Amino acid sequence: MRGRGTHVQGPRLVATDLDGTLVRSDGTVSDRTRGVLAALDERDVPVLFVTARPLRWMEELWPFVGGHGMAIVSNGAIWFDVEGRRVRQLWGMDAAVGVPLTAAIAAAVPEATFALETEHGIRYDPRFVDEWDPAPEEHRGPLAEIWTDPVVKLLVMAPGVDPLRFREATLDAVGDRAVVTWTGPGLLEISAAGITKAATLARVAEELGVAREEVVAFGDMPNDIPMLTWAGRGYAMANADPDLLAVADEVAPSNDEDGVARVLAEIFDLDVGARGASAEALPQ
Repeated sequence: MRGRGTHVQGPRLVATDLDGTLVRSDGTVSDRTRGVLAALDERDVPVLFVTARPLRWMEELWPFVGGHGMAIVSNGAIWFDVEGRRVRQLWGMDAAVGVPLTAAIAAAVPEATFALETEHGIRYDPRFVDEWDPAPEEHRGPLAEIWTDPVVKLLVMAPGVDPLRFREATLDAVGDRAVVTWTGPGLLEISAAGITKAATLARVAEELGVAREEVVAFGDMPNDIPMLTWAGRGYAMANADPDLLAVADEVAPSNDEDGVARVLAEIFDLDVGARGASAEALPQ
């Protein structure tokens, strides 16, 4: 693990991933976690959700956002004003950059299929199979035709291709033209050049007048690496990917053990009990 000297004793900003981190594996948020979120909100300590989820998967989570009213979604591509339900800032890829990028990926991995996540929803090339949230067929078409809005995440799948070969070939094809990351073995998520969870978190922290040393962050997958290494204290969940565990300052209990809530209760000396049996379901 990395060492950065003394630990921050009283963080002024908490940044947490959601799936595999704050949210349990069955898609719920426990009473204990909700209690900790509420307690920190009462203390005016912002708990910022920093997630790969698109906006369309966030509506049921907005009630858990405290008075600060902000969230970062789509791996840092969108800074969202929760109270006003509006995109405050967006960093996306235009077709002029993205279409040639997909051509380079397809040349390296002919089996590659693509989907375009935008502020307003998702669109697909004709071969992309969405196992999570299929959209109507009218959202499909050649990429050059459907790429009409800035894309906050370019999703790439290559069915039947070894995940490691797929990942390495895509990284080589993309180079420094964009940021490639992943939250699982079969799906790559590509953001505009320079856009990561950490990059947008740094912008939010600057606006709040919070130094990086005053930020504590939690995550579980490689797309959380920039955020955990940027923050003053970075916690990988016990269930985290080995690449994240290798760079984290510390390890929190797993998401199914309410690890984020337990660590925050200790850091901030919160008395919220161990109410973890009951939970509120979230959409899958």
